[in-house]
Amino acid sequence: MKIISDIQELRDHLRGQNRASFVPTMGNLHEGHLSLMRLARQHGDPVVASIFVNRLQFGPNEDFDSYPRTMQDDIEKLEREGVYILFAPTERDLYPQPQEYRVDPPHQLGDILEGEFRPGFFKGVCTVVLKLFSCVQPKVAVFGKKDYQQLMIIRQMAKQFALPVDIIPGETIRAEDGLALSSRNGYLSSQERAEAPELQKILQQVRHQVLDLGARNTQALSEIEKLAESTLAKRGWEPDYIAIRQQSDLAPPSNESLQGGEPLVILTAAKLGKTRLIDNLEI
Repeated sequence: MKIISDIQELRDHLRGQNRASFVPTMGNLHEGHLSLMRLARQHGDPVVASIFVNRLQFGPNEDFDSYPRTMQDDIEKLEREGVYILFAPTERDLYPQPQEYRVDPPHQLGDILEGEFRPGFFKGVCTVVLKLFSCVQPKVAVFGKKDYQQLMIIRQMAKQFALPVDIIPGETIRAEDGLALSSRNGYLSSQERAEAPELQKILQQVRHQVLDLGARNTQALSEIEKLAESTLAKRGWEPDYIAIRQQSDLAPPSNESLQGGEPLVILTAAKLGKTRLIDNLEI
């Protein structure tokens, strides 16, 4: 595996490679990331991964400085997966000048849910992803469905900018007890780690309530959301949201769309102690 930090050197190595598949990451790799590498290999060759902790998507009170950085361990994992190139730029490599040009997703998609609780997050994500696409110039790029809203925003960005990149979704990988794998799971204490799978169990309960009750009006969905948030709070969580939305655009469903069988997704973000976890479940 070649480890490259310089943009021009990366382009030199990839010159003539018009089927490259790309998996951008922030490192601290786990089985969820590695499953994306395997999926990437099914859709293109060679496989290029990146590791870059992107300052632009962190808020002033978030964990940029303490975000886990495990480069040597990550390198060994990527080598075992047969990744061809690891692009691991420094901030000076990727942002040699202050990144004053930014990509701002539309309000109705970028400022809801995660965007409401993490202002500027998706602007930072879109900006770095567009720049990484420019550096790697892949044919396909793979993103995990655990970050459901991010996947949708990146997909729409690629479409609106007519980028020649196919966005491939990868399924969420979970621990045996149902907790979605995440680099931030390492922040959990042993007691919090034992409690953390309850987040997915709550989503399963919401899904069953929607299906079993045949909820076909927005008032019923709102009551289900409030009950789920209350249940989490009673267990010691601090929920930011539990929201039942349309899969197509993450908008709140209308009575008409519910009656028409619009596919739904449940999205949640909640704090357990000092650790903020996100998850989702399609209906």
